[in-house]
Amino acid sequence: MEITASMVKELRDKTGAGMMDCKKALNENDGDMEKAIEYLRKKGAATAEKRADRSADEGVVLTSIDNGKGVMVEVNCETDFVARSDDFLAFANRALDLVKSQNPADVDALMDMDADGLKMSELLQETIGKIGEKIEVRRFATFASDGTLIDYIHPGAKLGVMMEIAGGSGDDVEKLGKDIAMQIAAMNPVAIDRDAVPQDVKDKELELYRQQAIEQGKPENMLDRISEGRLNKYFQEFTLLEQTFLRDTTKTVKEQIEAVGKDAGADLKVTRFERFQVGG
Repeated sequence: MEITASMVKELRDKTGAGMMDCKKALNENDGDMEKAIEYLRKKGAATAEKRADRSADEGVVLTSIDNGKGVMVEVNCETDFVARSDDFLAFANRALDLVKSQNPADVDALMDMDADGLKMSELLQETIGKIGEKIEVRRFATFASDGTLIDYIHPGAKLGVMMEIAGGSGDDVEKLGKDIAMQIAAMNPVAIDRDAVPQDVKDKELELYRQQAIEQGKPENMLDRISEGRLNKYFQEFTLLEQTFLRDTTKTVKEQIEAVGKDAGADLKVTRFERFQVGG
């Protein structure tokens, strides 16, 4: 059967595959459109299996906030070139939309969901077949809040932050939230405050500081005091509220929140944040 340009175009429109791949699929299947589509899907699955062990350290972070619901997803690929391609971004945005509309429990549940007549896992295989690189949805976070949700995407879309401020709303709270989201992006705190730092992390840090003090020849009766002092410095550096506020280094983040809250007549609190960095 003669494979015409219009047949190739129709297959491309249906699958998004490259022209030569579409022509080969039609030739291999005597012009049968449905068999050619299945051929291309199998090709995508084979490519996905072949790339499974490859490293996917590039990609994008995408966010969406709408009617008190926030979503942030990280989708990975192998190269920055692909991360900026239309096909990859279309898949990443489809993942974002599905998380937003269907609220899956985890990535496995997301992959089992319907995406325009295909399972998301099948759409993933098709996209890998088109692009020729490993692609994966690494993680996502969802927020549902009566407070103020703030998102921040750093230029290049490889670093994203989403956070919630409870207790108030309005332009001043939005501005505060943007400033704090950028602080989180830049300073990478491990928790909101010292109480939220897991006990095993505290114990590990204390043991490390104690061992350092021993190696530095500090007296035995001073070891606990030295370790506690260094742990306090850890909290000041790595917990959000105790960090120096980057927009005004005369204040901590906590002091800035209290100042804005006082002006607004509100008791403002950062109740949650997530920070996604591609490859991090």
